[in-house]
Amino acid sequence: MRFFNRITFQTPESVELEFTLAGIGNRAFALLIDYTLLGISLLMLVLLWTFFSTQLFNFLEDFFNNGQLGLWLLAIFFIIAFAIYISYFVFFETLWFGQTPGKRIAKIRVVRDDGRLIGLQQATLRALLRPFDETLFIGAFLIMLGSREKRLGDLAAGTIVIQAQPTTASATLTISAPAKILHEELLQTANLSQLLPDDFAIIREYLQRRSAMSLKAKASLSLKLAEQVIAIINLEKLPEGITPDVFLEAIYLVYQHQEF
Repeated sequence: MRFFNRITFQTPESVELEFTLAGIGNRAFALLIDYTLLGISLLMLVLLWTFFSTQLFNFLEDFFNNGQLGLWLLAIFFIIAFAIYISYFVFFETLWFGQTPGKRIAKIRVVRDDGRLIGLQQATLRALLRPFDETLFIGAFLIMLGSREKRLGDLAAGTIVIQAQPTTASATLTISAPAKILHEELLQTANLSQLLPDDFAIIREYLQRRSAMSLKAKASLSLKLAEQVIAIINLEKLPEGITPDVFLEAIYLVYQHQEF
């Protein structure tokens, strides 16, 4: 087993971005938290289903064979429980950009092999293959033995699990009030799934160095970067009354909010 295994993403601009893989310990800790929450949810389901099935059983016992009705109710319960189990991971990993409550506490995150944020398809594949990974600890052995620490779900979905590394703004980087307002809107309306870590790195580099640029160079570069980001996140144009600089500041905050 390799501790502190790292992976490097090579960007089209020949910029190398390095991340630390999550490791079996962090992933087990995150899973323990997630299973605790899932256990509480399933316990509530058992209590509700026991009450519901008892009432239904008493109501329908004159119309159906008791044994058959009991088997049907048991089968329905297991189907609902499995749906909750799968939906838990799909819901959170899609909504929280690759994190579940356990992963958020353990400060790890699922991303695609190229560094992009995962979507519904990747989250669903990982969740559906999780029971196979946990059979005889197959997933744990694959994580410990593989160079990229992938379980079956990761291999099928094309994902890796990395340590979430919160970004720290440079002392020379200032964020305007309009950018803080815009970033809240972008979190709700913009499609951020196509942003790569290197997109954020380039924006951050510009924001840190813009104070040393001439006004002409600053205006030209900020407009070019803003247009590229607009195309990536599928916006039609800059929001009304927003300058390229403010827009890039807002994108910086959005991506920082996702803890890359």
